[in-house]
Amino acid sequence: MSLHQMAVSHPFLLSSRSAYTLNPLLFTKRSRFCFPLSHSRFTLIKRRSFAVAASENGVFTSPELAKSFDFSSEERIYNWWQSQGYFRPKFDQGSDPFVISMPPPNVTGSLHMGHAMFVTLEDIMVRYHRMRGRPTLWLPGTDHAGIATQLVVERMLASEGIKREELGRDEFAKRVWEWKEKYGGTITNQIKGLGASCDWTRERFTLDEQLSRAVIEAFVRLHEKGLIYQGSYMVNWSPKLQTAVSDLEVEYSEEPGTLYYIKYRVAGGSRSDFLTIATTRPETLFGDVAIAVNPQDERYSKYVGQMAIVPMTYGRHVPIISDKYVDKDFGTGVLKISPGHDHNDYLLARKLGLPILNVMNKDGTLNEVAGLYRGLDRFEARKKLWSDLEETDLAVKKEPHTLRVPRSQRGGEVIEPLVSKQWFVTMEPLAEKALRAVERGELTIIPERFEKIYNHWLSNIKDWCISRQLWWGHRIPVWYISGKDCEEEYIVARSSEEALRKARDKYGRDVEIYQDSDVLDTWFSSALWPFSTLGWPDVSAEDFKRFYPTTMLETGHDILFFWVARMVMMGIEFTGAVPFSFVYLHGLIRDSQGRKMSKTLGNVIDPIDTIKEFGTDALRFTLALGTAGQDLNLSTERLTANKAFTNKLWNAGKFVLQNLPDRDDASSWQTIQTCKVSKLHMLIDAVTESYNKFFFGDVGREIYDFFWGDFADWYIEASKARLYHSGDGSVTLVAQAVLLYVFENILKLLHPFMPFVSEELWQALPNRKEALIISPWPQTSLPRNTNLVKRFENLQALTRAIRNARAEYSVEPAKRISASIIASEEVIQYISEEKEVLALLSKLDLDNIHFTDSPPGDAKQSVHLVASEGLEAYLPLADMVDISAEVQRLTKRLAKMETEFEGLKARLKSPKFIEKAPEDIVRGVQEKAAETEEKINLTKNRLDFLKSTALVSQ
Repeated sequence: MSLHQMAVSHPFLLSSRSAYTLNPLLFTKRSRFCFPLSHSRFTLIKRRSFAVAASENGVFTSPELAKSFDFSSEERIYNWWQSQGYFRPKFDQGSDPFVISMPPPNVTGSLHMGHAMFVTLEDIMVRYHRMRGRPTLWLPGTDHAGIATQLVVERMLASEGIKREELGRDEFAKRVWEWKEKYGGTITNQIKGLGASCDWTRERFTLDEQLSRAVIEAFVRLHEKGLIYQGSYMVNWSPKLQTAVSDLEVEYSEEPGTLYYIKYRVAGGSRSDFLTIATTRPETLFGDVAIAVNPQDERYSKYVGQMAIVPMTYGRHVPIISDKYVDKDFGTGVLKISPGHDHNDYLLARKLGLPILNVMNKDGTLNEVAGLYRGLDRFEARKKLWSDLEETDLAVKKEPHTLRVPRSQRGGEVIEPLVSKQWFVTMEPLAEKALRAVERGELTIIPERFEKIYNHWLSNIKDWCISRQLWWGHRIPVWYISGKDCEEEYIVARSSEEALRKARDKYGRDVEIYQDSDVLDTWFSSALWPFSTLGWPDVSAEDFKRFYPTTMLETGHDILFFWVARMVMMGIEFTGAVPFSFVYLHGLIRDSQGRKMSKTLGNVIDPIDTIKEFGTDALRFTLALGTAGQDLNLSTERLTANKAFTNKLWNAGKFVLQNLPDRDDASSWQTIQTCKVSKLHMLIDAVTESYNKFFFGDVGREIYDFFWGDFADWYIEASKARLYHSGDGSVTLVAQAVLLYVFENILKLLHPFMPFVSEELWQALPNRKEALIISPWPQTSLPRNTNLVKRFENLQALTRAIRNARAEYSVEPAKRISASIIASEEVIQYISEEKEVLALLSKLDLDNIHFTDSPPGDAKQSVHLVASEGLEAYLPLADMVDISAEVQRLTKRLAKMETEFEGLKARLKSPKFIEKAPEDIVRGVQEKAAETEEKINLTKNRLDFLKSTALVSQ
């Protein structure tokens, strides 16, 4: 049979393009197969030529030699990619570059699932665009993590009996650098283990010399524009770390606490004239500057304008005022105003012009304002104060109360709101430009719903406290004049030499200066990350000119404000351009029950352990199936399923390799069409579109469904009829060509998700002249024949219907049964051509498959199946089961189900059960009763059918 005849007889095998076009790697240049467009000839290569240089060098392992993909080979593959320079951008294609800056993990960090998520998603983007031929730069780096790193090193020194203050600033900084050099690479190596195809030759660290220069330049420019100022304001203070911390570094937790009720006597009144306030922090009463009530609260209106006596302060008086801010329904409706120790009180005091009174030292002890309680820790003072209040009859009562406690993300201690002198950035003028960037479409946030959150935060932005009382970080480039007021007399400069020169010009040559001891908030340097890493402030730097603005910023939605928005503001301010065109926000990773992972709950899933058990590809594929902006519930069941997917891919590769052409052949053929290649071409278009829209979850599901549902479960099984049973070498040849073409394209589509196993399999295929990581992306808009796809779907539907019937009647797996296929002449023609495939996949007796346009004579004694419109089948019941034995089996089963059903109904009729049992238990019994009733009805129907069939037979 010629290949043209074969194409007509077996249209499900090859595509609407020539075999050479489908898989040019099958054919050598010397002798290619002729087809109308190219007039070339081909020769199928022998299996002995399949080896590639990489395999010969021991980098890759063929599936023919290994039972499953060996996870330990991932490091070898990664090192090979890196050694070949594949991670660096190539400019030979001339298209616009795809650039993404890695969110810099803390140098102190160890890999967690949040890291695994961003690495997976960013690497998917990078690998996809690299294969599309774009010069691709993924720029990696780490953050110096001021608080976290200083805390780690201080703990290390404490274990040696050394305090930071004993070393001095310079020696301490030296110790931190030593620690960074020794341990700072841990997170980087772990990220490499996830397959991150970053350009490591461009790796950056936020305290690198060039990035530090950018930080100083940014501070100086903002100050010159009047956007940086120094002042005393309310901040989050960490008594243990002795520094202000950002809002991001404060975590709130619901904890059991106490609400204390305290009497405040009215000055000049009788003993019955007092106000009772409710507070969770009685120790702050020493900082009270007023007592406030709601103006609508008639209970206290007579006291407004009078003075109250603050307890335990030797008679200090504060005014009783009214303000609608007070919630008259909370506690007693009376509020003590302590603006030095509460964010809301601070804002209220500034509005009303009240003084600010601080009662606490930087270490969390009470200061001289607290009188007898001076020097006590804040929590010790709380206990002693309450005891003293009880003794003086000023304590009314205390009761349990759930508190929202602010704790340090780093040290875990309770954060203290405190007024402190700090450096701030005026944010409003910067925020206006960032708002316009989204409004004008210069910046796209994915998913779109986060634009509202972004806009709301920027529209209500507060000034940014950028100073931290640490020794590790970018020291604030401010110098003070010895003997002068720090707030009035200071110099901002790019270096100490420049500062001294400016000071001498203004104050004379004998002037002495000293630098501000604070460092900048880590987020300040991070806000410059997209352009400082490319050479800014040197705008003539080659990387800056070539790669800025970048293309994409991918990160978690929880730092949209703290990092993303600040990068946008700083990028526009310093470069005049939005630093990236797209922001892709991923969700948080939770456990299988949707709970946040925490050590307390014991539900933390370690990515390192996960990789060892399931492999990197399975972890990446699992994480990538989420939806942008939505949290992902991670479970071992999902990981297990995707490990099975990796194994299925490996076994499919093994099958393809075992069925590659092993002989030379040269004959002419015409354009050949196949449903499977048409479906592949449709998949390529759908997947490419989803990649371009950043619908990565859709990409993964589309490839998974095609590979598992169409290729592995159907085409590979169907091809066995061609490969092993056709008796026609040309039919086998086409089946082999299609297997290889479809499989290699699956590997290309899947590579960004599962880079290791796909590269290993790719290198085992014939004549791989380039690595999969840099191979061209499959062409889109390739020919497809939807009519052939519909035909194959009909064959699938028929096969599924027969398989389901076999399962329903418990037919022995190896038993071959007969069948009558009923359809129109057209449908019968193409179904009958696939008779061998149908028999193989449905376990039918090849000699007893009958095709007709009307029901068979034994239709009443057969199981009737409707596969699709115009396609039916009759399966003789006698072929499938022993009718008498099946009737007996089902009768027993029915009796058992009816007994169970009666028991369920009795429980549901019991008022005691309905009233006392938990709602979910009652609902479960109701659902089980309904399910059992449905099974009873199905079993009765089947019994009736079997009995009627037996009567007809008799």
